[in-house]
Amino acid sequence: MPIPCQKSEEILSRFPKARPRLPEAYKKIHKEYYILNRNGMTVATSLSQKMEAWLHFQVAQDVSNSKKWVATLELGAGTLNQLDYEPSRGPYDVVEPFQELYKNSDKKTRVRKFYKSLFEIKKGKYDRITSVAVLEHLTNLPQIIEKSIKLLKPNGSFRAAIPNEGTIFWWIGTQFTGFEFAKKYGLSYKKLLQYEHLNTAHEIDVVLNNYFEEVACSYLGFSKKLAFYRFYSCKKPRDFL
Repeated sequence: MPIPCQKSEEILSRFPKARPRLPEAYKKIHKEYYILNRNGMTVATSLSQKMEAWLHFQVAQDVSNSKKWVATLELGAGTLNQLDYEPSRGPYDVVEPFQELYKNSDKKTRVRKFYKSLFEIKKGKYDRITSVAVLEHLTNLPQIIEKSIKLLKPNGSFRAAIPNEGTIFWWIGTQFTGFEFAKKYGLSYKKLLQYEHLNTAHEIDVVLNNYFEEVACSYLGFSKKLAFYRFYSCKKPRDFL
């Protein structure tokens, strides 16, 4: 593990995190809502997906106008919707433990290899490792970044788009979804988010900067703190001990 700078030492010490217990009422609807959410099958989630297009565009920007042959690994590929933004040039592997999200997708033929866990991958190198709205969910974020670095080619990049969790804009953005969720299920959306979103945008920022020398951040909004989403392009992993 890289030597943590003083600024990041306290945040790194928070990992691995424990996911809070999900009350029984939430367990009953969790799978159903997760599929509805990922497929944009409610008014709020449909609007959210339209906004999330910014995340997908940012992740694919490095290859959208390039004819270069690249090997890509996507973390948490979900319904495979990132493939709508990616050109068909080079092998495309994905990590997604929830097979039900993509089992009926017509994009499956574009995927070379499916993995349930990043740690199943024993060999192979990638030009780019990507994720869209995934890092905020991970209990073991530093471990995932370390493993990703080992799978990157020397000049490879780690590209991650995330919600701006932990900021006022993101809180405002969740209110409509929360109202719809409460109306449908009679439950608090906040409690579900606390179960799903373990890492704030600030924590993710610190972890990425601890592992990479070059970290470029862009955002949908006015600043890092006043934005709905962030995108990170990370290169040049720091030296390991």
